[in-house]
Amino acid sequence: MAESESHKRAKSKAAGQSGITEKKISKGSKVIKIDAVTKKKATEVERSGSTKGLVKAAERLKASNKPQKVLQVPQKDMSKATDAMRKVGVKGTVKNMSSTKRVSVTKKKK
Repeated sequence: MAESESHKRAKSKAAGQSGITEKKISKGSKVIKIDAVTKKKATEVERSGSTKGLVKAAERLKASNKPQKVLQVPQKDMSKATDAMRKVGVKGTVKNMSSTKRVSVTKKKK
């Protein structure tokens, strides 16, 4: 399925001038792609709103090994995204698509 224009815009804005979009990284024996990567930050844009898709995006962020991890979703899906990041055990930020709202996520306590 082709990417929407808003998805392309969001990931190119997240990468900035010095970053890379669609960066390939290895996760075990698989090769996965992170939407946008800079020196210190990994950004995933997930517009589907499905819990399964949000969990997969959080897993990709976890595999990136970057100190800053950002999951960018539509505003209505922000609470689902925070739950998905906690479920996977990723510490980072959840932002809405226009970057006006953000929520910090800490790792799930045992």
